Amino acid sequence: MLSRRNFIKKSSLGVGFLALPGSAKFLYTDDYVSKRPSLEQRKFTSLAVENTIKTIKKSIGDKELAWMFENCFPNTLDTTVKFYQKNNKFYTYVITGDIDAMWLRDSSAQVYPYLSLANEDKKLKNLSKGVINKQVECVLLDPYANAFFDDASKISEWKDDSTQMKPGIHERKWEIDSLCYVMRLSYNYWKTTGDSSVFDADWKKAMLLILQTFKEQQRKDSKGTYSFERANGNPLDTQFGKGYGNPTKKIGLIHSMFRPSDDATFYPFLISSNMFAVVSLRETAEIFSKVLKDENFSSQYKNLAKEVDEAIQKYAILNHPEAGKIYALEIDGFGNALFMDDANVPNLLSIPYLGYASKEDEVYKNTRKFSLSKANPWFSEGKFAKGIGGPHIGEHKIWPLGLIMQALTTDDDEEILYCLKTLKATHAGTGFIHESFHVDNPKDYTRSWFSWANTLFGELILHLYKTKPDILKRKL
Repeated sequence: MLSRRNFIKKSSLGVGFLALPGSAKFLYTDDYVSKRPSLEQRKFTSLAVENTIKTIKKSIGDKELAWMFENCFPNTLDTTVKFYQKNNKFYTYVITGDIDAMWLRDSSAQVYPYLSLANEDKKLKNLSKGVINKQVECVLLDPYANAFFDDASKISEWKDDSTQMKPGIHERKWEIDSLCYVMRLSYNYWKTTGDSSVFDADWKKAMLLILQTFKEQQRKDSKGTYSFERANGNPLDTQFGKGYGNPTKKIGLIHSMFRPSDDATFYPFLISSNMFAVVSLRETAEIFSKVLKDENFSSQYKNLAKEVDEAIQKYAILNHPEAGKIYALEIDGFGNALFMDDANVPNLLSIPYLGYASKEDEVYKNTRKFSLSKANPWFSEGKFAKGIGGPHIGEHKIWPLGLIMQALTTDDDEEILYCLKTLKATHAGTGFIHESFHVDNPKDYTRSWFSWANTLFGELILHLYKTKPDILKRKL
């Protein structure tokens, strides 16, 4: 068994990031022509976004990285949005890219980086408001669904799932984070723009339904109304126990049947998503208090956040034989735990990004070292990269989402440079960020059009432009 000292030495954080990824230039030529659609083919244009691209591109010292930013940052607006008005309200339907459906999680993450520019562009501000309105409509249709259609007559490939499917639903996997992302976007839209007009009667009804759903999924008195099974032969796509998941001890945590990867949880208390719920409940409590002047419901959100947070601190911090005290990814309340991390956000790596704990928190620092080491069964290292993947795609595949989040959760210049250089070396000549790639062959990738990853990469570059501009000036 490794000692903790040797564990740190053998982790990515312990050995440092001097062993940068190998060049992938043999895979493609130096052709930095924009990969964006022509102007007339773009789904939405924003002057503020275009000006930001021009400004930041000038500050990036590496031509290839600048080219990637130009392709990726506007990808959501260029290719995935349908912006319209209905009943005097704005609505924005946002697909993930190569799947024509709107995930609550992805759509929030896809437009989140544009919020900082909303006050500079009224059209962009209305598009952001439209995403919130559309998400509210989706939640009111079914708070347990994770993905939706804009056209209720469209037939889902998952129509035969053993769960309560309704018209307009693409998939009905219950994931805590889906609802948290809706709350997060609403809160940050308000904090950034000062516009509270989006908090109308429908929004309030949807937020109360989220509160009700979270409480129901604490399952203190019964298993609740939700269950899910899928008969496609993939164990990651269905749940144990006739669709209710493995048994749990009721400790105040919220059950989540699926992870943000859309993979089934093994133990239903998914800790990273419960952490996200704590943050989102507190943010929504602030809206109810300061905007809606409803202290009764505000206190209900605060109380649930407190209960969940206390349960996390009591039950989810466990001793790992190599890493010491860390957060487990999943627990059941009986003492069983799953020690791993998955690249999809929210994950354990993203704890400070979510706002649950600081980067300097000791348990988080141990957890981060674990996530970015071979003690994590879904950490891979190969010829071109090392980083976190997940069971959704399988072994030897790294998810760029994990590399981006790694850079967003550190202040270490060397580590950030490693992540940037790896992202640059593994786009396989496409100029875009993919869902995953093989550690020994960047051309072996999944999803050529995955807008969440593209926009999160843009968010990283914006973050570095504001916080570490000297890093962007470097030639990688």
